[in-house]
Amino acid sequence: MMPAGDRTMMTTNISRFARTVLAALALMLGAIGHSVGDNVVLRIGDVLSLSLPGEETLTGDFAINRNGEIALPEIGTIQVAGLTVEKAETLARDALMRVFRDVERFTLQIKEQKLLVSVAGQVKTPGTLELAGDATLEVAIAAAGGLQAGAQLDKLKIIRGGEEIPVNYKAYLDSGDLALLPALEPLDIVFVPISPLTGNVQIDFDAATLARAGDGAEDGKAVRVFGEVANPAQFAYKEGMSVVDLLMRAGGVTRYGAVEQIRVISSGEPILFNLQAWLDSGDPALLPKLVEGATVYVPIQSDQIKRGKHTVYIMGEVAKPGAFEAQPGSGFIDIMANAGGPTRFADTRQVRILKADGSVVMFDMVAFTESKSKTLPTIDAGDAIFVPEKTDTDQPSWLKISPDRAVHMIGAVAKPGRYEWSDEMSLIDLIANAGGPTSQGDLSAIAIVASADGKARPLTFDMAAFIANGGDLASLPKIRAGYTVMVPELPQDPSDNKAQWLRQSPDRSIYVMGAVGEPGRYAFDSTMGFLDIIAAADGPTSGADLGSIRVSLRGKADADPILVDLALYMQTGDERLLPRLEPGDLIYVPDRDREWTDIAPSETVRVIGEVAKPGRYTFDSRMTLLDLLAEAGGPTAAALQNRIVVVNMGKDMKAFHFDLETFSRTGDYRMLPVIRPGDMVYVPDKSQSRRARFMEGVRDTGQILALVAAIAAL
Repeated sequence: MMPAGDRTMMTTNISRFARTVLAALALMLGAIGHSVGDNVVLRIGDVLSLSLPGEETLTGDFAINRNGEIALPEIGTIQVAGLTVEKAETLARDALMRVFRDVERFTLQIKEQKLLVSVAGQVKTPGTLELAGDATLEVAIAAAGGLQAGAQLDKLKIIRGGEEIPVNYKAYLDSGDLALLPALEPLDIVFVPISPLTGNVQIDFDAATLARAGDGAEDGKAVRVFGEVANPAQFAYKEGMSVVDLLMRAGGVTRYGAVEQIRVISSGEPILFNLQAWLDSGDPALLPKLVEGATVYVPIQSDQIKRGKHTVYIMGEVAKPGAFEAQPGSGFIDIMANAGGPTRFADTRQVRILKADGSVVMFDMVAFTESKSKTLPTIDAGDAIFVPEKTDTDQPSWLKISPDRAVHMIGAVAKPGRYEWSDEMSLIDLIANAGGPTSQGDLSAIAIVASADGKARPLTFDMAAFIANGGDLASLPKIRAGYTVMVPELPQDPSDNKAQWLRQSPDRSIYVMGAVGEPGRYAFDSTMGFLDIIAAADGPTSGADLGSIRVSLRGKADADPILVDLALYMQTGDERLLPRLEPGDLIYVPDRDREWTDIAPSETVRVIGEVAKPGRYTFDSRMTLLDLLAEAGGPTAAALQNRIVVVNMGKDMKAFHFDLETFSRTGDYRMLPVIRPGDMVYVPDKSQSRRARFMEGVRDTGQILALVAAIAAL
């Protein structure tokens, strides 16, 4: 038996050996673990364990931040994401050697791998998550609280930098294939979109509500079902899906569905599907093939289809379209009345009777009501009466209105064209239907061309005066089908565009010439007067002779021109001084500075004799003899002022004497003789006085006596 001391020593040795073995085993395991960790590539979010004996600040856990860096005290940040553990340790040791001396015992190991991702969209708690390093997309969605109602499972996406990775999460849930889920990487953004079927308003949905809305996507691959089904919607297409499967997903057909007339549109081709026949036979050949993007429509059952040997159909613009029993003897009017008659939108001139044998009979109902047609169409059993809608307001073809029913509207109206005419309409109705005159339309000279017996008879109507003054409606010109009505344009100012005056009729014009601002042709009507025309021509110029304006009456060959003294009118305001104008008249405003040869003798007064400036002078009724003498420079020093002669050149020529010397002493205006245009004023010289003539006679007598004395001496 072994002594106790030996047993104690042996136990001690065994304990040492065990500790040595355990330490060696631990070193081996550590070496093995370290070699495995050396190949791991570091990522953002990983937690590293650093150790440097003697330096507490460099011993502990350090997480890799979003920039892929770890922050070392007294060293700063170093980029380690994307490196293996071994390379990261070497990089960190090299950085520490710049500050610390003994770094041989420095170690860097990965303690925990984490995954930083963000989950957004239709999840319960969207946000940034810190997950285990091997977390999948499913784990990320679960960590965000799971999906919310309305999430579109087949349109998930992972946003990685500027790249979007689509994910069909619905396919994963259907199959459980993890290969359908892309591996997550740090800083990924998982986005869960909302289904477009939920609309634009945020409300709470339950599973049943969303199921009724369908699960179809927006990529054009979904199949649609609508009409008489419980839940019309679009559903995701599955290979092998049949029409019956789709109808079941839509809740089945309603009791109003026409199951014999279901329409299936696949690949652009419509197919008629009889569900009732399939249910009766179970023949799979009756099921049309369903493809991606197909559309299924279940129509509603017709309430009643009337068919019989006396049935007549009436359709279109009538009050009550439908099928009617036409008993023998029923005619077109009976059937039309039974249908409530045409609506106000009906084109009753284009009624069509579709005969049972396929032929078409046209019928003009308006012509029948106007007694232009005496025959009603015959209606037989099986015939259909179609009353079309009017197209007048939608640019109808003008060929639809025959010439014997149309009036032509041309000129300055909003909508010129051909208009259907009825004799109860008037000219005002026609112009209103054409949209009325434009801003340049001249209602004072509407031209109407009446046509009958192959001849045209033009006439003019002043609608502007009719509107302004009123009158008997019977005075409106009668319009008939085939007539042409033209609303002319107002003339343009000749100073703006000389070519525009051609549009102005000469028989509606006044001509203004001479010393005015804008001479030319001006439109004229009965409401305008002399001053209106002068004002339209921008008035007289500063050099105009207002007292000698002439108006020539072009329409009257034997009429003398009218002399208008506009200056006198401005002084007196007497309207009688202004002439009444007619279309075609000519107004001439002369210039005061015109040559004397341009002035007619009947417009002037001649001043001759002993004056400073003898000559012809214009004269008006406001002037006197004194004005003429002053304008002629006054009498000269040789003038015989008490024997001035005034000769009136009228029919009875008369001469008057005027004593200027006596007038200058008395100032009696009654002494002034009357002067008229055409008269003559003569101022004699002093040699014409009586004393001068007497002395001349005496001088002559003395010469004779001297001659007689000389003869006697001989």
